[in-house]
Amino acid sequence: MVLLVVDTQKGIVDERLYAFEKFVSNIKELIRTAREQGIEVVYVQHDDGPGTGFSIGDDEFEVYSGFAPLLTEKRFVKTVCSAFKKESGLLEYLTEKDEKDVMVCGIMTDFCINATVEAGFEHGLHMIVPAYANSTQDNEYMTGEQSYHYYNEFLWPDRYADCVPMDKALELLKK
Repeated sequence: MVLLVVDTQKGIVDERLYAFEKFVSNIKELIRTAREQGIEVVYVQHDDGPGTGFSIGDDEFEVYSGFAPLLTEKRFVKTVCSAFKKESGLLEYLTEKDEKDVMVCGIMTDFCINATVEAGFEHGLHMIVPAYANSTQDNEYMTGEQSYHYYNEFLWPDRYADCVPMDKALELLKK
């Protein structure tokens, strides 16, 4: 198993996210537990391209300090919503390691987390989504809360991922 931390970057980790405090607390706990158990923590960062303020070298691109990767932890960069687009190298990395179980957390539920969960499933990976370890902001169609519940409780379960409570996620990391 790997813990995949998606797009938890300074430019978008803030109080506009649904259930912000719970989201931050849960991701910190997942990262801490994975590290304690010797489970690899892998980071993916979104790059909007030069001049956008959200690209390699920009402060907003860097991982939120509360989730900061260790120097030894792998980082991948993507330019589209899915972390598994060929150019990121993530799928090839997991394939080389013969890794099939991916616990995913991060933002945004309705963009990059959804694309990553569905693409991972389509590539034959067992996707696991811990409760309140992904979040999003309000958009013109749904609140962040509505988006969270739509994906975590309706779209993903029994289709693309095992959506599990935090205690179950922590148990899985401790196996």
